[in-house]
Amino acid sequence: MLPTLVLVGRPNVGKSTLFNRLTRSRDALVADLPGLTRDRHYGRGRVGDRPYLVVDTGGLEPVAKDGILHEMAKQTRQAIDEADLVLFLVDGRDGLTPQDRIIATQLRKTGRPLLLLVNKAEGMQRARITNEFYELGSGEPIPISSAHGDNVTEMIELALDELPVREEEPEEKSDHPKLAIVGRPNVGKSTLVNAILGEERVIAFDQPGTTRDSIYIDFERGGKPYTIIDTAGVRRRGKIDEAIEKFSVVKTLQAIEDANVVVLVVDARDQITEQDAHLADFVLQAGRALVLAVNKWDGLDEYKRDTAKRDIDRKLHFLSFAKHHFISALNGTGVDGLLKSVNEAYAAAMAKLATPQLTRVLLAAVEKQQPPRGSIFRPKMRYAHQGGSNPPLIIIHGSALDKVPDSYRRYLEKCFCDAFKLQGTPLRIEFKAGKNPFEGKKTVLTESEKRAAHRARIRGRRLYG
Repeated sequence: MLPTLVLVGRPNVGKSTLFNRLTRSRDALVADLPGLTRDRHYGRGRVGDRPYLVVDTGGLEPVAKDGILHEMAKQTRQAIDEADLVLFLVDGRDGLTPQDRIIATQLRKTGRPLLLLVNKAEGMQRARITNEFYELGSGEPIPISSAHGDNVTEMIELALDELPVREEEPEEKSDHPKLAIVGRPNVGKSTLVNAILGEERVIAFDQPGTTRDSIYIDFERGGKPYTIIDTAGVRRRGKIDEAIEKFSVVKTLQAIEDANVVVLVVDARDQITEQDAHLADFVLQAGRALVLAVNKWDGLDEYKRDTAKRDIDRKLHFLSFAKHHFISALNGTGVDGLLKSVNEAYAAAMAKLATPQLTRVLLAAVEKQQPPRGSIFRPKMRYAHQGGSNPPLIIIHGSALDKVPDSYRRYLEKCFCDAFKLQGTPLRIEFKAGKNPFEGKKTVLTESEKRAAHRARIRGRRLYG
């Protein structure tokens, strides 16, 4: 098991910048805005031949009794409980604050080993920037610059020296489902994540835009590993007026590309909006397997339920390949069935399809309904093979295939999905026409062939004038 280092401090002291520095990534959103990080964010780092886990947390607001700041502080305390070592960050430019004193007192009560890091120390004398922080009684302050990397490597080496040596666990191949939970703001995505995990792992709060980053969480269900991705809500472009929210949307779209299966969450108490349809279309264009979760289904009467179903069938008809689940994330109703559909969609997206079987299905489909003529020649399809997965790609070889219309392509997609029971994933077909070996070549006749052609022309003139 790898040592776990947890970054703790008040908002905007540079925890996410240090997280990105330690993990050599840009996974955590960074901006000059207090309270940007809200949920626990895990990453993997390495210094020399020593690996470690690092956890980014939201700012610890000791005085918050309720609201979003209270939820952020609760997430931070849960991370501290998991820590082998706490990296307590303070801001060298701001100096010692009353909040820093309260946090230091709380950290001492946990009994966790910690290092006191004075951030934003670039260009300043060590003694001048660290002197006042001795007052916290948290050991010797270590000046660093998370933005510029000053003294960061030395600090991590010192942190790992404080911990017992542990052997690195062999990395497992990432052959398990990655499912991204996406949807508009406040439809219940984080609540659904917590219902699937069986714990309050991410902040679920009755306020649009609570989740700002894409949070990757590994978990097991029934002995099977999964990775779930909680994402920020995606609103219409015209409604996005904060730079932070624009970055959050980008992170959500990247999470869709990174996932194997996407769970699209819609609100049963609202009509299907244009943004729901746009988001579903993006998932479809990305080729990701999809499961539709209609949340907040509890408490609706029969009339409203029928109205919601008709609205979904009318506005999301292009998701006919996906299974629909009517759930209540708050009560946990229907969540087990949702995960079962995720497994089926993942299996379909990663299915291996044998060339002989694909060719037999293709020829049977053509025999039942031939492609229409696009010119004087009818497209001829000879054989098919698989060209990729996630989504499944089927490559069909033949001649004059550039004339195959989209309607016939959709017919073939349905035939393949029905034959191989590919439920929950889109399927793509690519046509490859064989090259004419005589194209662009000029025929050169021998002398005897020229004389024979000349005699044939003479006979033709005699017969037909």
